[in-house]
Amino acid sequence: MKREFEPWIKDLEPDWQSVFDVCSRCPVVASARGFRLPAQSTIVEVLNGIVGMLFPGCLGRDAQRTFAGDHDGLLDASETAQALYSCIVPVAKYYCELDKCEFCGDCEKFARKVVEDFFSAGASIREALQLDVQAAYEGDPAATSQLEVVMSYPGLYAITVHRIAHQLVKSKVPLIPRVMSEHAHSKTGIDIHPGAQIGSGFFIDHGTGVVIGETCVIGQNVKIYQGVTLGALSFAKDEDGNLVKGVKRHPNVEDGVIIYAGATILGGDTVIGHNSVIGGNVWLIHSVPPYSKVYNAQPAPVVRTKEGS
Repeated sequence: MKREFEPWIKDLEPDWQSVFDVCSRCPVVASARGFRLPAQSTIVEVLNGIVGMLFPGCLGRDAQRTFAGDHDGLLDASETAQALYSCIVPVAKYYCELDKCEFCGDCEKFARKVVEDFFSAGASIREALQLDVQAAYEGDPAATSQLEVVMSYPGLYAITVHRIAHQLVKSKVPLIPRVMSEHAHSKTGIDIHPGAQIGSGFFIDHGTGVVIGETCVIGQNVKIYQGVTLGALSFAKDEDGNLVKGVKRHPNVEDGVIIYAGATILGGDTVIGHNSVIGGNVWLIHSVPPYSKVYNAQPAPVVRTKEGS
């Protein structure tokens, strides 16, 4: 069946050449074009493969495959490893082109080492995630099973993606971890920078609106609620007014801390001592010692009855 277009559409002649000319003057786009960088969707597909191996039968791509001990699972692992390698190589070459290379100069060798290290770390990632699942199940009276936590809790998905992305950050892989973390952000409303260091037994309850900055260091068995921000107090600049990158900007949260909904904790020098409780909607820009309880003064509500109005 022949498609009919509106008359004005037939007369439309977009000047695509001018668009391409503008793109060719952009150093990022011009450089990227020569490296066939992986699309966002490709990186997400790799992420899904890794998640599926960590939680076989529950999450990720081809979740019905069992991964452990059968041919299909081993094939899945090989496919995922190859796909991860194929994403890393052009990204590494791209950063070499930008003179931001932190690698050995051999991008294929670098990518092989990253993939080997990543799969070697799989058991420790899975162990940490099991403690995260347990923490969620034990910390939420609404959780009826650990399976429910794995298959439906956005906080568990966000920390799963974070542990994957953070392992790649430790191997100095650029770009790919951030794409992974922003995918989790878009799905869950939980924004965890892949550079943040987070101990096991971590539980984000509800989750929406949580922000955890790049240089955060979070201990073990920490629980936070929705709307919590672990952010930067200010951004240092050099003499030319440019932001200074790579400095400690976000707080440390020690073991066993609970942070309730809406709390904001800022600053690279801020340390929340272990086993402290931070109340809802608290604004905190200084350290507190272990076993502290920090909360706002109880507001005095005004109740007007119909008779008294």
